[in-house]
Amino acid sequence: MTGNDQAMTDSDLQTLDDKAMESLRAQITEHLQVKDINGEHVGTVDHLDGDQIKLTKSGSPDGQHHYVSLSDVRSADEVAVYLSKTREEVMA
Repeated sequence: MTGNDQAMTDSDLQTLDDKAMESLRAQITEHLQVKDINGEHVGTVDHLDGDQIKLTKSGSPDGQHHYVSLSDVRSADEVAVYLSKTREEVMA
């Protein structure tokens, strides 16, 4: 390691985490599908509610809104939000 090399500080890592979360939040929009780790349909995005995704009632088997934590999101694109959990784990 030379004098110019520096290890990333906790602050640097937090900044990266914050930027990654901002990017993810920007990708999650109304009406995107939500798919579990197996690619099964979990629901449809109604909107973001703090650090959670609120799912539409119309896509729910019990006719109620359900919520998915942003910490359970693996990735998102223009088609869907992809989770790191199974549908059963999310709905539990």
